[in-house]
Amino acid sequence: MRFAIFGDIHANFEAFEAVLADAKREKCDRFICLGDVVGYNADPQACLAIVRELNCPVVKGNHDEYASSQCSLETFNPLAESAIRWTRDTLTPEEKEFLTSLPLTTNVESFTIVHATLDSPGDWGYVLNQLDAAASFSRQEAQVCFFGHTHSPRLFVKDGSVVGFPLTEVKIESKKQYFINVGSVGQPRDGDWRAAYAVYDLDSKKVTLRRLKYDIEKAQTKIRNAGLPVKLAERLFLGR
Repeated sequence: MRFAIFGDIHANFEAFEAVLADAKREKCDRFICLGDVVGYNADPQACLAIVRELNCPVVKGNHDEYASSQCSLETFNPLAESAIRWTRDTLTPEEKEFLTSLPLTTNVESFTIVHATLDSPGDWGYVLNQLDAAASFSRQEAQVCFFGHTHSPRLFVKDGSVVGFPLTEVKIESKKQYFINVGSVGQPRDGDWRAAYAVYDLDSKKVTLRRLKYDIEKAQTKIRNAGLPVKLAERLFLGR
C-alpha cells in the first residue's frame, strides 16, 4: 500500500493539483492530510472541497482552527492575520464546522499523524530541532509519526538518542522511531518554491519526498485579485 502524505496546503489550489496528479502517477492508494488546508492563499474553499472528496484522514492545523473560529489572532504575524480574517469571511458556516470538528491527532494503519507536536498538539509548537523532537517522541507510541507546521521537510530518528536530517528518502528500520515532516504543499519555507509531499510505501518501508513545479504565477495572480497582501504572492516564489 502506498500513501500520499501531504499538509500545509494553505489554500494553494494550483500546488495541490500538482501534488494530486503526481500521487496518481506514483500509484498511491490512499491519501493523508496533515492539516492547514486553509490560510495564506486564495482558494480555501476549492482546496477544502478536494480534501473532503478524498474522504481521507485529516488532522486540524492552527490555520484551520483560527479560520473556523473567532479565536484571538494576537499571536499571528500581520500577513497571517490578514489571510485568516479574509478566510473567515470566505468560508461558509458548514465549512467552518467541518474544520472545527477535525481531531488534533489520529492513527492510520500502523502510524500516527499530527499537525504540530505530539506532546502538546493544540498549543501549535514547532519542531525545529532534536530537543523539540524528543518531546514528541516521549508521547509517540507508533514507530512512525508524520507532522507538518514548519513547512520544511525534515526527518528525526530516535535510536537511543535523537538525530535530525533533511528529508529526501528514508527506509524505516526496526527498533527505531521516526518523526517525519513532509514539508508544505502550498507554501514551502526551505528555500525551494516547489510543492512538497511524501509517499510512504508500506511494503518497501520507504518514505520518499516528492517536489513538484506548479503554475505559481496563477496562484500569485489569485492572491492579488482577492485583495490579500501582495507579500503573500511574492513569498511563494522565494520558498520562504
